Amino acid sequence: MTAALRFASLGSGSEGNALLVACGDTRLLLDCGFSLGETERRLARLGCVPGELDGLLVTHEHTDHIAGVAALARRYRLPVYGSFGTLQLLQESLESDLRCPVRDAEPFQVGSLRVEPFAVPHDAREPLQYVLGDGRQRLGVLTDTGCATPHIEAMLQVCDALFLETNYDPELLAQGPYPPALKARVSGRFGHLSNEEAAALLARLDHGRLQWVVAAHVSQKNNTLQRARAALAQVLGWAEDTVLVADQYQGLDWKVLS
Repeated sequence: MTAALRFASLGSGSEGNALLVACGDTRLLLDCGFSLGETERRLARLGCVPGELDGLLVTHEHTDHIAGVAALARRYRLPVYGSFGTLQLLQESLESDLRCPVRDAEPFQVGSLRVEPFAVPHDAREPLQYVLGDGRQRLGVLTDTGCATPHIEAMLQVCDALFLETNYDPELLAQGPYPPALKARVSGRFGHLSNEEAAALLARLDHGRLQWVVAAHVSQKNNTLQRARAALAQVLGWAEDTVLVADQYQGLDWKVLS
């Protein structure tokens, strides 16, 4: 196993989210929106045994991000890191010794990985997103936010890889099957980023060190993988096929930061 920072997606979308980040012998699972059995199966696909995990990071309490957290943590005695608001939702299903509250802008260390939490506007109790690094390289993760704030922009500057929400295409959302209230929620300031909003955020970030950019949390009903990828590629000046997509079912295989 290489000591380089690397990451892989178990799956990304409204039916479940989980991102595996590793450096040396340290492995963290960011969110777990799948059942215990499905999580074990998807981890095995990436060559990871759940007992090798050093903990779980949780962004917020929505089911597609937290469905399997308590079961996985109890089965393998894994610490769960998240905000006070998020962990409060787990207090009846997760022992207190496994709940590890963290705060916005207060970095902490888990083995070889430095974790930097940052607050985002999303319709959850106390949502956080994360930057993970090994002291040399940084992976920025932003999967659920209704808008890009200066704080988000500052946290995602000078990253070597970005796992970036491109949830919906405004035209497809307007024409799609969601009821009006849900459409308003998705496109609101506490909902999700559109392709264009994600691209606008990306345009304001430093691209100089970027090796990988991944379009994530792509809606299956209100977007296409092609539109999400094209929006980010245009900003970067990259060929479209060099922008990666984290698929709902296949996820994304290991990507290594050189």
